[in-house]
Amino acid sequence: MSDLTPDSQQAARFVASPNHGPRRGQGRPDCLILHYTGMSTGEAALDLLVDPVSEVSAHYLIWEDGRIDQLVAENRRAWHAGKALWKGESDLNSASIGIEIVNPGHDGGLPPFPERQIAATIALARDICSRWKMSPERVLAHSDVAPLRKRDPGEAFPWEALWRGGVGHWIPAAPLSGPPLFNHEEEGPPVRALQAMLALYGYGVELSGVYDRHTRAAVTAFQRHFRPERVDGEADASTVATLKALIEGLA
Repeated sequence: MSDLTPDSQQAARFVASPNHGPRRGQGRPDCLILHYTGMSTGEAALDLLVDPVSEVSAHYLIWEDGRIDQLVAENRRAWHAGKALWKGESDLNSASIGIEIVNPGHDGGLPPFPERQIAATIALARDICSRWKMSPERVLAHSDVAPLRKRDPGEAFPWEALWRGGVGHWIPAAPLSGPPLFNHEEEGPPVRALQAMLALYGYGVELSGVYDRHTRAAVTAFQRHFRPERVDGEADASTVATLKALIEGLA
């Protein structure tokens, strides 16, 4: 426990983590990254996030019942994103605010996120985005910025509910239809065009023209966030149409 005052009125208490430092570069956050804790209990996650040996933290932790703890001041660099990339920015810890949402994740069966927890997430995210003037498309999943390493907050996370609550960028996914457009390791201009669209939206994809494992990982991350009905890393017509519509929505 700490006598520090939370930055957001949504937070119930400040539980200080020692795992933070000064923000680098631009010095202010311009994106919000959402995680699940991926541990059996919220108590275990909190213990990890405030343990100096772990060298991990986040700015906020949201419990299943909607309680919110702040662990790191928003003007400090919490250690939550790790090796990551979005729109060419590789120091996402300096460029972001991180929220951990208590949920055991994929290894725990990916149970539903309780309504009270999601309501608290919406309220906190809306407050943060308003105060820091973050664009809707800058509300991201951990898997978006680190697709080769991370799956959280996962395909069961209700991004549509956040969007309806005024948080994030989202559209209804195009209907599932047809087979994959590319074979694994297929090469050619159409693959490069897909990579260019993913990179335009923000994903850290090299324009190699090869449907390699990096591209498949980015497609998988995109599907977890925007087309969760089928998460398989295969760029089908639904995936591409949804990506195109999201890009058009940025104009």
